[in-house]
Amino acid sequence: MQPFEVHILGCGSALPTARHLPSAQVVNLRGKLLLIDCGEGVQLAWRHTGLSWQNITHVLLSHAHGDHVFGLPGLLSTMGLLGRTAPLFIHGPSNLQTFVEFLRGHFLPDIGYEIHYQALDPKEHTMFFEDRSMEIWTLPLQHRVPCCGYLIKEKPGLPHIRREMIDFYQVPTWAINRIKAGDDWQTPDGQLVPHSLLTTPPDPVRSYAYCSDTMPVGELAEWCKDVTLMYHEATYASSEGELAQKYGHSTAAQAALTAKNARARRLLIGHYSARYSDESVLLQEAQNIFPATLLAQERQRITL
Repeated sequence: MQPFEVHILGCGSALPTARHLPSAQVVNLRGKLLLIDCGEGVQLAWRHTGLSWQNITHVLLSHAHGDHVFGLPGLLSTMGLLGRTAPLFIHGPSNLQTFVEFLRGHFLPDIGYEIHYQALDPKEHTMFFEDRSMEIWTLPLQHRVPCCGYLIKEKPGLPHIRREMIDFYQVPTWAINRIKAGDDWQTPDGQLVPHSLLTTPPDPVRSYAYCSDTMPVGELAEWCKDVTLMYHEATYASSEGELAQKYGHSTAAQAALTAKNARARRLLIGHYSARYSDESVLLQEAQNIFPATLLAQERQRITL
């Protein structure tokens, strides 16, 4: 099975602490690297992943708050210093486009590679990118500023060849790709061997939902139905519910309820308030509603 991994670079909220960095994640889908949000400290955290940041193809920004974008200037500069030539595609709400253009114009005039910004409408749930292996959709969120999450869906792969059957029927190599695509095989003596006898089903399709800073959004459960892994911010415990509402965030219980309603396979919570020196209170609160809940931690790698 091709890799589909989530690496946590930072999972704290607005204030960096001795335990957590601001929000940043990298998704490795079949060798393609997507950076989701880019808080301070992202370069140092990245070095623990074993991945090359020169292989980042897309940067997905959720909203215009510093703890989600202040690591971007340094990262873009470092890529240039290391000789990047491949274009970089940055996606996010339209009000971040001027920020990226300011960086490019004032600090990165001779950067050596192209930066393309795609402005997204954070109020729409729509697919804005696809290639042969994935689709990326926006997830409208409810925060103090325009904010969107992201749903990354793997595209179905081809069936697997049953080697013993290929050998038994002496199928030539040139016919294997056709069989994977759905063709049957006819032997030299005229026997028709069905495609289903020569293959096994493809690997299950996997998906990842990144729900950044947001109050509960009822439609999220439907948009993320049956998602393999959901990341949902859980800035506060329910005892601080008034603060969550005031600042446009969710409690751990609210995150868990969203995952439960979406029939998610697993939930990953993060974006912890600096008030918590131990996030076990958030984990317990979420697991009481959705047992398959994990705490995000820096240097964590989760395989889907």
